[in-house]
Amino acid sequence: MLEIIDIATPRAYPPRVSAFTRRFWSSLAEGRLETTRCTACQRFSFPPKQLCPHCWHREVAWAPLSGNGRLYAATAIHAAPLAFRAVAPYRVGIVDLDEGIRLACALLENLPLDSPVRLVVLRHPDGPLFAARSVG
Repeated sequence: MLEIIDIATPRAYPPRVSAFTRRFWSSLAEGRLETTRCTACQRFSFPPKQLCPHCWHREVAWAPLSGNGRLYAATAIHAAPLAFRAVAPYRVGIVDLDEGIRLACALLENLPLDSPVRLVVLRHPDGPLFAARSVG
């Protein structure tokens, strides 16, 4: 289970939720990080996809992710797009999860590259997002 942090404000730019991705967002709201994994080649895909982007197999299954990884890249955004201007400056990063997935997310702290990180759930009133913070 991922740590859940309550945030009082709505998300600056809410994601589009489809019938297929609803499971991802519902699980995230409960503190679980899941994505799809190909039943043929066993590789994960993120964001979740209805078919494998690696081998094009049409059968995928939902699988849990640990939320643990390392910070691959990071930057601070000062000149933010209009939707995010109220929260600027903010930090974003690329995280390599232990399962081999590379994803982009908000960073809750200024961290050196290659730092161990753990994803957390940001529970906004209009739905969840995820971010990374240092381990410990």
